Amino acid sequence: MNRARVPWQRLPAPVVDLVLVAVAAVDVWLNMWEHTRLGVALAALGCAALAFRRRFPLAVFLLTLPIALMQDIAVAVLVALFTLAERSRNRRLLVACIALTAVAGSTPWPLADVDRTMTLVNFVYSFATAAAPVLFGQLLQAQRDLARRLVEIEEAREHERALHAQAVLARERAQLAREMHDVVSHQVSLIAVRAGALQVATKDADAKEAARTIRSLSVTTLDELRTMVTLLRASGGKATELTPQPTLADLRKLVESSGTHTELSGELPPAVGTPAQRALYRTVQEALTNVRKHAPGATARVELWQDGDHVGVTVANTAPTRPSLALPGSQQGLVGLRERADILHGTLEAGPTVEGGYRVRLRIPPSAD
Repeated sequence: MNRARVPWQRLPAPVVDLVLVAVAAVDVWLNMWEHTRLGVALAALGCAALAFRRRFPLAVFLLTLPIALMQDIAVAVLVALFTLAERSRNRRLLVACIALTAVAGSTPWPLADVDRTMTLVNFVYSFATAAAPVLFGQLLQAQRDLARRLVEIEEAREHERALHAQAVLARERAQLAREMHDVVSHQVSLIAVRAGALQVATKDADAKEAARTIRSLSVTTLDELRTMVTLLRASGGKATELTPQPTLADLRKLVESSGTHTELSGELPPAVGTPAQRALYRTVQEALTNVRKHAPGATARVELWQDGDHVGVTVANTAPTRPSLALPGSQQGLVGLRERADILHGTLEAGPTVEGGYRVRLRIPPSAD
């Protein structure tokens, strides 16, 4: 919450304090009844103490109190009272300070014959005068409290809106998880069953191997789909943290079950972080999926490498040996890989090769998180 500030609030605090010390000194010099050596010393001490009013408001007030004995209305005392009231929440202390100021202001100085009537009038007048800065200081304190409370209310509302948005997102994730489970898993399960039946029924070795590969890929897809459904339903809860995620240890199994003749080479240090391992795995997975879909008959090569402070993987395939089937594709796989690489402060390069194949290259820091 932004509020307009009055001109004196824009000045640095030390400047304001020095101005108040100067004004209080001029006030004492012009209005003190008698400039005795003791009176001047006490007044100088009280005026100089105003420079420390923010850190020691009560002590500064007590040091300025003698000035009230030597003149009717002392600027130093009023400033000290205002500062104390602005910072203190002890109402009894503030009332006591007002009373002390009234007593000091109504006491004759130097001591002489006391006129009780005039002393009483001076006491009431001094009490009312001292109460004014105290009330003003308490008003500013209440204004600051109200401003802080309004900020807290606004923050609470923002938090409530964020919680509501998270709840909406959780419902959408749950709905998406149900749709994925009900539609996609059903279709993939049928593919796995049909492939298994074909593997048993066919006598052709190539057809049997193709059916085995299809069934293996379908089962793997179902497992990853169940993991994704669990992630969506968890919506950031503990289940998300406990869900196993693929690492480089699973890379050889991924290559062997890819359905493409693929060669895996190279190795990475064990210090590669889990997010980086996951990014490398997903890059290989997406690249081999694209080879299987768009380059039938091609061979692929997966190479893990380290380059200075970075690690990476390169997946390259040869040109296809037969026409590819018209399979649906949204080009979102590579987009997702680039976004993942950007998040991990890495780069992803993808494009055709001069030999007619395709190459995907990921480069990320090993400790990316």
